[in-house]
Amino acid sequence: MKQGTVRVIVLVLVAALVLGGIGIAIAGLSSGSGSDGSPEDAARTVPAPTTTPAPGAQDAPRPALARFYEQGLDWQACGDQECTRLTVPLDYAEPGGETIEIAVLRVPAQDPDARIGSLVVNPGGPGAPGTTYAAQAGLAFGDRLLERYDLVGFDPRGTGFSAAVDCVSDEQLDVFLAADPSPDDREEAAALEQAQRAFNAGCAAESGDLANHVTTVEAAMDMDVLRSALGESTLAYFGASYGTKLGATYAELFPDRAGRLVLDGAVDLSLTPRQQALGQAEGFETALRAYVEDCVAQAGCPLGDSVEGGLQRLTDFLDQVDAEPLPAGERELAVGNAFYGIVTPLYNREYWFLLSRALGAAFGGDGVPLLQLADAYASRGPDGYTDNSAEAILAINCLDDPTAVDPADVPTQVPAFERVSPTFGEVFAWGLAGCLGVESEATVETPEVDASGAPPIVVVGTTRDPATPYAWAEALADQLESGVLLTRDGDGHTGYHSGNACVDDAIEGYLLDGTVPEDGLTC
Repeated sequence: MKQGTVRVIVLVLVAALVLGGIGIAIAGLSSGSGSDGSPEDAARTVPAPTTTPAPGAQDAPRPALARFYEQGLDWQACGDQECTRLTVPLDYAEPGGETIEIAVLRVPAQDPDARIGSLVVNPGGPGAPGTTYAAQAGLAFGDRLLERYDLVGFDPRGTGFSAAVDCVSDEQLDVFLAADPSPDDREEAAALEQAQRAFNAGCAAESGDLANHVTTVEAAMDMDVLRSALGESTLAYFGASYGTKLGATYAELFPDRAGRLVLDGAVDLSLTPRQQALGQAEGFETALRAYVEDCVAQAGCPLGDSVEGGLQRLTDFLDQVDAEPLPAGERELAVGNAFYGIVTPLYNREYWFLLSRALGAAFGGDGVPLLQLADAYASRGPDGYTDNSAEAILAINCLDDPTAVDPADVPTQVPAFERVSPTFGEVFAWGLAGCLGVESEATVETPEVDASGAPPIVVVGTTRDPATPYAWAEALADQLESGVLLTRDGDGHTGYHSGNACVDDAIEGYLLDGTVPEDGLTC
């Protein structure tokens, strides 16, 4: 599953770590971070961004990159926001070679006189367009941040309007996402393997050399060029979900340029793909159970009146749709779509009601609402896909780590996954084969991250987060030399702007005033 972008997806729907897999752990509240949680932590401050860059702020790491670091940005009106393009090298090892353009969108500070700089934001995915995230800043961020920061979103290389990777046609992508994510027999397993290999080979065939240069490391390098072009001495950054991996990687590569960094819905960078998949399987099972408990306690719940009965009803429903897809307007709801439709609202407790309505309709034979939820997950509109996030997520993840389990070995993995997730375990086990047939090859190494020398980095975890389990936030805070752990006790994916004033105050206090929260603060 996606590590995170669904906050943006659901905002669009109502007004998003497949971790090397098919499309896509709850721990205690004890803190674990690179600092000791002493009272002095709360007294530390991190300098604010600057409206005028300090001397040397636009110096390039290497002379050959100077033309990129010294570029200006030509902002143009685009709706109520401002848009521009940033030029970066396709391959940082060959800065004199081919270049690509990065799409950037800015929401200017509402109080220009109180402006303290630019806050670069990323919604995760990987693959979600950051320009969309910034454009929805009024829904995703608090008023205090909007008043004093320019909110700046960019589409990471390979995504959105930034040299987007292409792997398959829209029609092929429809078939790919509708397929059974947990094959029932050898024939289905062979079909899934063939589709996975064709998808991954298609990324290289359709995108060429670009497919070799969409790593997280290269996106982090682009962020430093963006920082320089914005005229910032240090980077102020808010990254959600996969955006925490991107932000932590930036801090590792450019610790002296890291400013006020908040990493919300953290990814544990030390895990193997199998460990990541197990964590997400358990996380989504926990979230599903929480949803069912809430549903059956209310009148009219389509799942009945008991938790175990409701979970069984869902399992039976998926089996029924696998055997015979439901009509959904001019399309049909296949089992793959049904799976994505069920998990999408689990990212945010506020949208559980959408799942109840969709299930009620589906149980009555109407697959449209559940298909709409699945489409929201994949950024598919009535007339086709609105961005390439469903393709970019695999292209980026499999370039960062191409590890894949042979389909013949997946059944041996299933028992471990079903122990942590009776409902979804088999799906996540099959996700381990997601990078089969990858032909692209990264040209940069993925560093081990501790961000030594960076100022305090605030890492946010939510105790019942399905996509990035709380234990991951504990781990990342511990891995970062200056990590400071902030905990939201609650449901849903990510902690900021989720109805918890304590969390919001701590994050906004850090971004606005530089006041570092107490390490281990639980809200």
